[in-house]
Amino acid sequence: MMPYPAEAVSRVKILVAGDIMLDRYWFGEVERISPEAPVPIVKVMRREDRLGGAANVARNIVALGAQASLLGVIGADEAGARVRDLARESGINSCLVADEDTPTTLKMRVLGRQQQLLRLDFEEGPSESCLTKLDVQARQLMADHDMLVLSDYAKGALANVESLIAAAREAGVPVLVDPKGASYRRYRGATLITPNRIEMQEAVGRWRDEHDLEQRAQALRADLDLEALLVTRSEQGMTLFSGVGREHVDAHAHEVFDVSGAGDTVLATLAVMRAAGLEWFDAMGWANRAGGIVVGKLGTSTVTAAELAGETT
Repeated sequence: MMPYPAEAVSRVKILVAGDIMLDRYWFGEVERISPEAPVPIVKVMRREDRLGGAANVARNIVALGAQASLLGVIGADEAGARVRDLARESGINSCLVADEDTPTTLKMRVLGRQQQLLRLDFEEGPSESCLTKLDVQARQLMADHDMLVLSDYAKGALANVESLIAAAREAGVPVLVDPKGASYRRYRGATLITPNRIEMQEAVGRWRDEHDLEQRAQALRADLDLEALLVTRSEQGMTLFSGVGREHVDAHAHEVFDVSGAGDTVLATLAVMRAAGLEWFDAMGWANRAGGIVVGKLGTSTVTAAELAGETT
């Protein structure tokens, strides 16, 4: 595999828009069961906050040595302030819209001895006025970036995704989308979408074999006017469908510890490598390697340029 293209990556500027969330982890020890109910008592020893959703995509882009701007909605609350701080500490250019009426999406996980015991989700959709501000800001930012990445977690920030894709096409900016839901018509006109295996099945139905999958994938690609479609398939690797045909790479995971946020890392790496000038197949190879590294880490994490470069030595 070619050496890591660090110089080309350093010139890449990517705009990430989508659902922003804060991932909060409480780590502790479990030594007894509660007398009040048959549940473990966790004595919290350490707390950690990490950027999640679209913010984790931006964090991964910066970790790879590229430049990232983050556009999305946060609440005017403690979690939103924490997102701003973490983004600044990570070197992300924040272009955040604050919603006075809606809290920041927060996922709180309680872990005992590295085992997740409970997850609490706090989320509400953004207001229409905030979505309008996001749309206006996206149009202003696009011309200064090499690529637009849309991270859809179905939390509402991409309710007007069709408008964002149309604006990017008008500006000549490629669009990569991590989709959500069973209907992909709203992503029509994007450059590439990256459904996982389950999401692809929801979109096109269950396939009988690889030939059937290729037919369904190419039909979807043509229907949505996409340049390419990448299906991430966990232990089965990744399969790319484009005008060239079907191209596949096997999984590169050493040890699977935690898959949360792995899709963010794959999307970020694919975007960075493509914006750096690599062909889709080569970009997929790097994304596959990055995904294999990140699933060996706990929680939403990043893969650095040094880690990826080390994989080729």
